[in-house]
Amino acid sequence: MTTPQEYIDDMAEKRGYVLDYHKVMAKHDFPVLQAANGVVSAAYLDQRTLDRKTKELIFIVSLTVMRASKGHIQSHIRVALDLGVSSQEILEAIEISLPEAGIVAFQAGVEAWREVVGADGIEPRVLVHEGGAGQSD
Repeated sequence: MTTPQEYIDDMAEKRGYVLDYHKVMAKHDFPVLQAANGVVSAAYLDQRTLDRKTKELIFIVSLTVMRASKGHIQSHIRVALDLGVSSQEILEAIEISLPEAGIVAFQAGVEAWREVVGADGIEPRVLVHEGGAGQSD
């Protein structure tokens, strides 16, 4: 019988990350975590036709479109980088969200990516008002 601690450790090893809700569910409702993780394993972790790199890119785009938390998006960006996906490939995947989900979702995805990869931009040489991450144009 696997203990909740062993289960969380195994999840972290297989996924490359665990989320806060995984930790909470392992402690407070272990059977539900196991059931939910079974679906995730079948669709995401188990090797089928799509390779893990492709699945990570799909996850990054879908999380961006769904406006998931920045930390959740970043966990998949980090795993993708660990798997050898380039930062440019990840950015191009996030860019797919722009026409379908709009500028706000796209900006959140780019901001998550920027923080993980340490990307910076080109500053204008003219006086402008600074726009934040929520800027929409």
